[in-house]
Amino acid sequence: FFKAMNLETNFDNLEHPKIANSITELIGRTPLLKLCKVTTTECKATILAKLESMEPCCSVKDRLALSLIEEAEKRGEISPEKTTLLEVTSGNTGVGLAMIAARKGYKLIIVMPEHYSMERRIILLAFGAKLVLTPSSKGAEFVFQMGEDIAQKIGKNAVYLRQFKNPDNPKVHRETTGPELWYQTDGKIDALVAGVGTGGTITGCAQYLKNRNPSFKVIAVEPSKSAVLSGGCRGAHKIQGIGSGLVPEILDTSLIDEIVQVSCEESVEMSRMLARKEGLLCGISSGAAVHAAIKIGSKEEYEGKIICVIIPSFGERYL
Repeated sequence: FFKAMNLETNFDNLEHPKIANSITELIGRTPLLKLCKVTTTECKATILAKLESMEPCCSVKDRLALSLIEEAEKRGEISPEKTTLLEVTSGNTGVGLAMIAARKGYKLIIVMPEHYSMERRIILLAFGAKLVLTPSSKGAEFVFQMGEDIAQKIGKNAVYLRQFKNPDNPKVHRETTGPELWYQTDGKIDALVAGVGTGGTITGCAQYLKNRNPSFKVIAVEPSKSAVLSGGCRGAHKIQGIGSGLVPEILDTSLIDEIVQVSCEESVEMSRMLARKEGLLCGISSGAAVHAAIKIGSKEEYEGKIICVIIPSFGERYL
């Protein structure tokens, strides 16, 4: 499988341009931060946070949004001023898409559950996107079907991007996020901890990093109240961005070595600690990921190891 993919990396392209000609040129190449104040004395590993919260629109979904649009452009499937883009999203993917759609001249319709934060809705509207809200009680299947229905009504000029199924999702992390982690740690990264939303980040990173180091470990994080990856039942929870209640089509579960369940209370407490002790304001799912990373780093087999954890979004959107 790995031999069939192009995993060659140009490490010379891992710095931002001094002057960018488009906001899209500033996506990716985010920094790593060593967590020093929130780690417990029992944590035997070094925990490095990949600050995707420092993307132009403050989340890892900026990478995904750019990939969904530009890969479709390369295939000739969409064009500005003609195509209406459509996506189902909990918010951050929509924000990234809205930013890029505004820059490139696309119309954009976002379908999302009504219970997600008002902050995201305001941002989407500011970028000029059209927002369609669905009742929270209807569940994920209803939201996705709503996207299908809207695409059919618009007709041939509508392109439903389908982040949960689109291979361009893990592709961007295989080609950018994974190589960045390898480069930034001088190839010394031993494990990756990441929450699972669409599954694109953890799958793409794992594809690259396990190819570089076959003993590399991948740890997935999911809400304890919706532990579908662990074989549990779907349930309501407050950790926005992960635990959608389904196993995403693009998630390669064969690459996951361990799954950690985290409660909403643990996630919120860690996100607060990150703000107050590390000066790192991030979202609730970031708190879940860091909580899991510290738990993993407290195991004997991780003594002296380097664990990288994805900080998927900035915290202002969750206040």
